[in-house]
Amino acid sequence: MPFRSSLPHLLSVLRRHRRRLALGLAAAAGLGLVLAFLYGFTCGFAGCPSVEEIRAFRPSEGGRVLDREGELLGRLRPVRRVVVPLERIPPHVRQAFVAVEDRRFREHGGIDWRSVGRALWRNLVSLGVREGSSTITMQVARSAFIGDHDGRVSLGRKLIELRLAPRIERALSKDRILELYLNLIYLGDGTYGVEAASRHWFGKSVSRLTLAEGATLAALPKAPTVYEPRRHAERARARRNLVLALMAREGFVSGERARAAARQPLRVRSRGWRPATGWSYAVELARAFVDSALGRDAGRGELTVRTTFDARAQRAAEQAVRDRAAAIGRGVQGAMVALDPGSGEMLAVVGGSGPAAGGFNRALAARRQPGSAFKPFVYAAAIEAGLTTVTPVDDSPVEVVDAGRVWRPANHDHEYGGTIPLRLALARSANAATVRVSQWVGPGRVAALARRLGIASPIRPLPSIALGAVEVTPLELVAAYAPLANGGFRVEPHFVRSVEAGGRTLWQGNPKPPAPVLDPRDAFLVTSMLQSAVDEGTGYVLRELGVHDPVAGKTGTTNNGADVWFVGYTPSLVAGFWFGRDTPRSLGGGASGARLAAPAWASFYRKAWRDRGAGEGWRAPAGVVERVVDPETGLLAGDYCPTRRLEWFKAGTEPTEHCREHDSPVVEFFEDLGQAIGEAIGDLFDDD
Repeated sequence: MPFRSSLPHLLSVLRRHRRRLALGLAAAAGLGLVLAFLYGFTCGFAGCPSVEEIRAFRPSEGGRVLDREGELLGRLRPVRRVVVPLERIPPHVRQAFVAVEDRRFREHGGIDWRSVGRALWRNLVSLGVREGSSTITMQVARSAFIGDHDGRVSLGRKLIELRLAPRIERALSKDRILELYLNLIYLGDGTYGVEAASRHWFGKSVSRLTLAEGATLAALPKAPTVYEPRRHAERARARRNLVLALMAREGFVSGERARAAARQPLRVRSRGWRPATGWSYAVELARAFVDSALGRDAGRGELTVRTTFDARAQRAAEQAVRDRAAAIGRGVQGAMVALDPGSGEMLAVVGGSGPAAGGFNRALAARRQPGSAFKPFVYAAAIEAGLTTVTPVDDSPVEVVDAGRVWRPANHDHEYGGTIPLRLALARSANAATVRVSQWVGPGRVAALARRLGIASPIRPLPSIALGAVEVTPLELVAAYAPLANGGFRVEPHFVRSVEAGGRTLWQGNPKPPAPVLDPRDAFLVTSMLQSAVDEGTGYVLRELGVHDPVAGKTGTTNNGADVWFVGYTPSLVAGFWFGRDTPRSLGGGASGARLAAPAWASFYRKAWRDRGAGEGWRAPAGVVERVVDPETGLLAGDYCPTRRLEWFKAGTEPTEHCREHDSPVVEFFEDLGQAIGEAIGDLFDDD
């Protein structure tokens, strides 16, 4: 049917049913009004905050990440707000806001009904919601419990404000409401609250603001972008002068003082203020954890994340990685992890020489070959299998045939020691000797022990694992050293103790307890050998750099010098450093863990842990005995042995014979003569 011919018919139908249509529209309007009031009464159908929740509310400064002692590590979110008590805000600043925002603030019970009536009439005339009539209390309700969103006034939000304002007035004093308001209010250019805004616009604390400067801040809430003093100085000055006039009208200042302040030029600092958020890899880990553990609840309330990190250790670790990476060369990256070996609590973590690109944390996610830093697991497997620290091992050129291929690993600088004790082989990081030890134990047993101690990355039991030809992350390598430091217990690395908000615990840590994975005697003996690596081996650079406490540790360098490591520990700390490039290539001639990585460990330890106490080192566990031996032969030291060493043994494996290699011929003659005479005398008595 053509439109023109259908129009009269449609009008006829509408006339016949106009009463029903009117009733339907009225019913729909009434239902909408009921729903709107229900929405406001229930605070958006979500339930209104209780009096207790209102009293517990604190303006957010972005959430806090605290270290193990409660020291602030940084903020969870970048919120430009500094909360200050009301007494630190000068009276003239408070009065400026009251004069322009809510002049009857001290008189009403949360709602200024005169303003509501005026705003209602103007909104009806304009057929929209143009005037909000919000009191200071209603603005607190909006900012604290509703959310300002895009700043637009809506009927639903206004109804919630009307519902909450009287409840807030009953729960809080007027001074507390004003304090909340002055810390919550948005004052332009990303700043919230008068303290942050004062620092941003004037470069000083709110406590030092002049009358004119305080009025400038009070001019901003109406339209922060419109009256921004840097971009719109004339508008800002005119609005400021209006605030001063209102202050005079309300009797807060004299007319003469207000006019004098209005004559002052508007001066703001050229550059804004941004709070120090305390960026660090530790804080970034805490942020990622909160987002993962709490999901959508991560953005609700002022969160406090209590971590296991140590603020001083974190600062020292970041500086050590940054400085050492710069010293090694352009494009070099670094990573570091420090743990409490007894609990697995992370003390510090650094995922790069600078802020993470794309959130990549090398300490947790970068898999690189550890080189000789893997050797302690070879020697731990050997000790577990029955060798002792004085067992002689051949350190001469070696060949290993594997799957039809001949592998000829060489010592550093192609220097060999001949037959040397196990302790010296590890201290010198002798490749040939280590390969022979691994072949004797079996690569499968070495791989199994490394997994047991904490290496989670895949390990193929090939001959090359003896020299660290596997890929591991710094975190798992350091964690696998922990059982050597703590007497044989595997620990679970963790860094969050709890997450709290408003006095409630939202998440509570429950780490796995340490689990025995290594005989305490074996852990002690390997630690003893790794102390030698620091005292007289590849880690001696620590001593040269001023670390004199009992420390055990091992350097690591890959064949092509692309990765350098040092992992060291005391009874209360195990920490590891790695340096290299994201795309592996040589760090240059002479690259080694001793030269490039160990200095970072020494710097970190001196600044962060030296006074924490390594104590007297490690105490020998039950079942370990000590003997003075000749290091060359591994036998009990004789009177004429040129060198003597106090060695530890699992009971039953200690030597029982004395070394005779260093006795002189004369001594041997008289000892033999004495033995012969003794035997002869014995025979005479036997004959009787």
